Parts: sequence; structure tokens; C-alpha cells
Amino acid sequence: MYTCEPGFGYYIYSHRSPEVQLTRPTPDDTDWRAGCNVARNPDERAKALGFNPALTQALTQALTLNMTDPENHNLPKNAVEVRDLEKVYRGSNGAEGHRALKKVSLEIPRGSFFGLLGPNGAGKSTLINILAGLVNKTSGEALIWGYDTVNEMRAARRSIGVVPQELNLDPFFTPRELLDLHAGLYGVPKAERRTEEILDAVGLLDKADAYARTLSGGMRRRLLVAKALVHNPPVLVLDEPTAGVDVELRRQLWQYVRQLNEAGTTVLLTTHYLEEAEELCDRIAIINHGRVVACDTTANLLQRLDSKRVHVTLREDIDAIPDALKRFDVTLSEGRELEFQYQPSKMRSGEIVDAVRDAGLRFAEIATKEPELEDVFVQLTSMNEDPEAPA
Repeated sequence: MYTCEPGFGYYIYSHRSPEVQLTRPTPDDTDWRAGCNVARNPDERAKALGFNPALTQALTQALTLNMTDPENHNLPKNAVEVRDLEKVYRGSNGAEGHRALKKVSLEIPRGSFFGLLGPNGAGKSTLINILAGLVNKTSGEALIWGYDTVNEMRAARRSIGVVPQELNLDPFFTPRELLDLHAGLYGVPKAERRTEEILDAVGLLDKADAYARTLSGGMRRRLLVAKALVHNPPVLVLDEPTAGVDVELRRQLWQYVRQLNEAGTTVLLTTHYLEEAEELCDRIAIINHGRVVACDTTANLLQRLDSKRVHVTLREDIDAIPDALKRFDVTLSEGRELEFQYQPSKMRSGEIVDAVRDAGLRFAEIATKEPELEDVFVQLTSMNEDPEAPA
């Protein structure tokens, strides 16, 4: 039995069978590196391992099929599954412990670009650290690419790459050395390492041989992203990846991450830049006080907020809002700027336009504003007070 790593998961190839078999490995399978070598370099290693040419060709074809097809390859429906996950940090000196996560359940579909949002202290980093194996859960279950993070720890760790918030870099290594070292820890053969490709993608190829301590904060952040990609994980976690990165480099980073996602990599993003999440993510979960308060597609979340705005610019200044308009939720600014907020389920924007016209006011400009993710985020996090907080 040999375990192969085609880039979207881990499979076992049995050369005893007349047909190629692709199935999930168990934690006891120890020959995974040999299988990886056969899968990636079949022409060079087939004879050494005793494979006949027909089986070698069949294996090569099987591993170059569309690996996102679950019917052919038994891939998991969800890249990440979390069920009733709890984490309690013990208190010191007899103090009561802190429940960072409270029965959190999430499903992140394979191939999705998933956003995990929440205010500071909501539990996002705790959840990510549990997935990465850096924090022990108190109870519940967490699966990465179908592997339990505790019972199938090695397979789960190979299936995820994490970009942490903290800048955990060795200052005396160059970016090239750091990526080669990290790839070696994951067992990536030298001939298959993509060091220069990754450094070029994150804009650090010209700094490949400079010490990490000489890099700017934004460059160090991008180097963390590069480290997370060296073993080609099917799941990539980005924990505040663009903090301290300038606009142009941020655009370059997102372009590369989009390409990874389009190629099949599942991306889990946490960020405080809500406009980034709205633009990039196809699904979003909002966590507050250790609980998931919303989880849906981005479009459905935006529709959940029954609120729109109409901005009217008048031709002349007015001193006050006319009595005929006071029945609306309206504000006046700079003498001629009126902003109306209304509920589409109860009112049409045309009613506001008619009312302004009936009040004898003349338009210079009118515009409508759709709800933004920030509006939904503020509403959901402000209305969900922590029920366990002391009175």
C-alpha cells in the first residue's frame, strides 16, 4: 500500500490489484512518501518499485483527473467540519474559566472561499488554532479534509496551511531558506519544491536571499503566506493576512489567492476589512461571544438586512426638513443633502421620490445605496449580547 498526495488530498494506491484504487489512508499507513514519489514521478520510479507500465500509466491518468469530482475520487463534501466545538480556558488562582467557544458548528464546503468574521475576542483565533493543532479543544469534533484533528492528526495537519496573525519568522533565515526548510518539514522532495514560484507570487522574489530581519512588516506578512503554501495544502487558512500590507501588494496577494481558490484550494479567511470579505467570499460565518450568530452565502446575508438608503442632493439649500418629510427616517446635512433610510419590505423608493417632489423641492441628484456587509455585521454583533456576561 502506498499513499499518494495529488495536491487535493491523500489516497492509497494498491499495486496488488489489477486496477488503480484511490481511497483514504489510515493513520497507520507509513509509506506515504514512497507513494507520493510514484504518483509525482511515475516514469522515474515505477521500475524501482516493480510497477508494470500499464498500471503506471493508469495511476498517472487517475491522479491527473479533475480532483474536484467527488463521484470519482471520494473527496469530502466539506473541506472543514466543526461540530459542537467547545473550548474553555482554565482560570488562574481559582478564578472561573473562560469559555472561548460555545457549541460551535460549521461546515465549509470544499472549494469555497469562506469568511469567518467577528469582533475582537469573539473566538476566531481560538477556532483556527484548534484546526491548526495549536490549541486543544475541550469537547466537540473538528475535521479537516475528512480527517479528525485528534485521531488522524498527521493527515489533518498535512491538509491545512495556516497564515497566523503573529509574525513568527526566524530573523536569521532568508525567505528562500525559510521556504525550503518548511517544505522539508512537510516531506516535499527538493525537485518538487515551488520556492521561487511562490516567492514571485507574493512579490518577494527579489528579496529571496535577504535576511528576514531586513524585510518590512508587509513583506514579512507576505512571507508568512508563502510558508503556508509550500506543501500545496487543500485547505488554506488566512488569519488577518493583509494587516499592514499596502494597497498594491494587497491586490497582488488577493489575485494569487483567487487563483488558488479557482484551482480547487479551499480558503478560510478572517479579516477586519469587511469590504474584502464581501468581495472575495462566497460564504460567510459571523461569530460573537464564542457562538456562531450567522452562517450563509454572502448574498443571503446582505438580503437579511431589510434596509436601504436613498441619498438626495437638492438644487437649493434648506434650513430644515419640511414637515411633509418628517414621517420618514431622514437626516439633513450641509443644507441640501437628504438621506432617507427605509425598509424595502414596507416601502418603495418611489414613495420617497414622490414625497420630495410634493414638498416643492427640486432634485440635483438622487442615488440609492444597497446594504453592505458592515451594516449586517454591526446589526448581528450588537444585538447578540453575551448571555453569560456578568450583570
